[in-house]
Amino acid sequence: MSEHNIDNVEDEKNVKDIQPALDDVNVLVNEAHEAHEEPADIKIDVHTHIYDGVHRKMKQRHMQMIGLAGTLGTGLFLGSGKTIRQGGPLGALLAYIQTGSMSYCMLMSLGEMAVYAPISGGYIHYAERWLHPSVGFALGWQAVLSHSISLPNEIISGSILIEYWDANKTTAHTAAYLTVLMILCAGINFFGARWFGESEFWFSLIKILLIVGLILAGLIVDLGGNPAGDRIGFRYWKDPGPFVHYLFSGSKGQFAGWFTDLLQAAYSFLGMESIAIAAGEVQNPRVSVTKAIKRVFIRICLFYVLGILIVGMLVPSNDKQLLAATGTTAASSPFVIAFSRVGIKALPSIINACVLTSAFSAGNTGVYISSRMLYGLALRGQAPKIFSKTTRGGLPIIALTFVVCFMPLSYMALASGAQTVLNWLTHLTSLSGILVWGTIAVTYIRFKKAVDAQGIDRKKFYYYNRFQPWPAYWVVFSCSIVILFNGWQVFTKGNWNSSNFVVAYINLPLFFGAILGHWLLHKRPKFVKPVDLDMFSNIPSDQDVSYEEPPAKNWFHKVVQFLFT
Repeated sequence: MSEHNIDNVEDEKNVKDIQPALDDVNVLVNEAHEAHEEPADIKIDVHTHIYDGVHRKMKQRHMQMIGLAGTLGTGLFLGSGKTIRQGGPLGALLAYIQTGSMSYCMLMSLGEMAVYAPISGGYIHYAERWLHPSVGFALGWQAVLSHSISLPNEIISGSILIEYWDANKTTAHTAAYLTVLMILCAGINFFGARWFGESEFWFSLIKILLIVGLILAGLIVDLGGNPAGDRIGFRYWKDPGPFVHYLFSGSKGQFAGWFTDLLQAAYSFLGMESIAIAAGEVQNPRVSVTKAIKRVFIRICLFYVLGILIVGMLVPSNDKQLLAATGTTAASSPFVIAFSRVGIKALPSIINACVLTSAFSAGNTGVYISSRMLYGLALRGQAPKIFSKTTRGGLPIIALTFVVCFMPLSYMALASGAQTVLNWLTHLTSLSGILVWGTIAVTYIRFKKAVDAQGIDRKKFYYYNRFQPWPAYWVVFSCSIVILFNGWQVFTKGNWNSSNFVVAYINLPLFFGAILGHWLLHKRPKFVKPVDLDMFSNIPSDQDVSYEEPPAKNWFHKVVQFLFT
């Protein structure tokens, strides 16, 4: 294991050590001057140059599949029934469409920055660099801790899914399931980025096959291709109706159901921002990330929107099984409920097995993302230096070990009442994803202002969106609404609950408190004008990150290259 120097450049020896990086920066600056008639006065500070010890071992196909199906999981396969129950088929559909627009607009903003600067730290570094150092600090630590605390819940979800087949489950069995899942999840990550990418490729492939199969099967069943020969169509949109009167009667209840679904659907989309974190370790990132982001639109339309539409056609919002669903096993899946209604009984075990891979994949991704974010913080002096250590193979070993230490919290599931505490901790940090989305959008707005102020032509980027910054403004507005009103139910008459209020809003004082604390302890750093923001240092050139795929050896490799490169 090697220890890399990440201190600020303070002497001539260190400047010599980073001379290759400085040469690349000079090339970029020269290109900028040649490309624009009146370039801004660009100042390069060698103190901003740091060593990035991770290696680009993930392949393009890994990135494409992570972008296509990385966050498909229990939220869609099991939890989508809850949106039908609360908002009705149309309310759920509208909620998924609106949340999908939020997530894609966020990715358009993040994607432009990630393709321009595919480096470790992802959106944390972008916030620190182009928004404010204190915001980057707060965003990074909140994201690291929220992912780490949520990790045990993913392990517990996996063990619950395994227990679906265990008719004689005991505490010892549960402990064994938890232990095996933790070892597998940690082991894959300790083998390195390539093993993580390979595992996520196949997990994502399973999830894609599952959701496509369920959508096709659901459409066939809806059109009458079922043992009962019953053509369902849009019957349940008429009776019990397209909306549910949630907590209130009339249009007020319909609005409440839709808005509650909006919050629920948002959690199903969280995690899409992980593409930017992986950009620091993927081959040919500017091409790979660009393709991955463009394909996310297909994923949102096909998997999420079409999926929830089919569910709303198959199951009435007042179905007794849907109302009793717990959301923890295949029995809670609205697809299983729908197929059981028409006499198809063989699917629960198949769906349970596929959803188990989704839960494991979520835990696997959580370990990877948390460790890389912690590593990125340490690189920039916002976390203890020890977390910046990497092995010769480019694995951030100390950061990864720190994150893995949160996994044994999964054993809390064995104690009576401890599950409630763990769920409280998980829900305590669940809104951090929405805060991340909003902060990414604000960061992009500053990024675009800097690009415009310094005369940089965005049209020459590998990826840009001509409608910006309006998509970023939409994300800021939508995320603000979700964050401010996510706990609306505690303010209704007779529903006040102090713990629910804390869970709904504790993220805000923690986030802004971290910003204030960092600002006070670090000599109150000021906002930098867009024209003075650093748009060039430490950003790899195309030559540094380009990669040519080797010729395909067989038909399988030819198919993979056709689909993912």
